[in-house]
Amino acid sequence: MNKPKAFSVYHMTVLALMIAVTQTSRLLFSFIPNVQPLTVILILLTISFGTVDALIVGLGSIFLSNLTLGMGPWTLAQILSFSVIILLSKLLALSINKVRRPMFIWLIFSGATGILYGMIISIVQAPFYGMTIPSLLGYWLAGLWFDMYHAVGNIVFFLLLYPTLVPLLNKINKKIIKSQ
Repeated sequence: MNKPKAFSVYHMTVLALMIAVTQTSRLLFSFIPNVQPLTVILILLTISFGTVDALIVGLGSIFLSNLTLGMGPWTLAQILSFSVIILLSKLLALSINKVRRPMFIWLIFSGATGILYGMIISIVQAPFYGMTIPSLLGYWLAGLWFDMYHAVGNIVFFLLLYPTLVPLLNKINKKIIKSQ
C-alpha cells in the first residue's frame, strides 16, 4: 500500500493563495447577484490541479467568504453544489481529452453549472424551510433568473480566465510536483 504524499509548503501556500483569490473575487462581485468568478476558477483548478486541490480551495473559499458574507443553511448547500461541480468538471476533463475544440464544450459546461448550482442549492435548502416538491419547484423557478445571471457570468469569466489562468496554473502545478 502506497503512503499518500504529504503536501509541500509550496503546495499549501499555493492553495491558500487560491482561497484568498477566490474569496476576494466573491467579495469584489458581491454587488451583482450570483455573478462571481468562483465557479469558473474551481473548474479551471480542477482541470489543472485535480479534484482534491479544487475541493480544498472550494471549501476553504466558501468557509472564508461566508464568515464575511454570512453563514446559514446555504453554506451546506454551497459546499454540496461546488463539490458536485468540481466532480463533474473532473469527469468532463477526463472525457474530452480527444476533442478537437474543447473550449466550446467548456463554455457550455460553465454556463450549465450556473443553473446546476442554483438547482442544487434549492434542493438542499428545501428541507430546512419545510418545502414540499411543488413549493420547491416554485422556489427554484423564482430564482431561475439569478441562476441565469450565474450562467452568463460563468461564460464571460471562462472566456476571460481560461486563456491566461490555465497556462499559469499548469506552470504552478509543475512546480508543485517538483516540490514534493
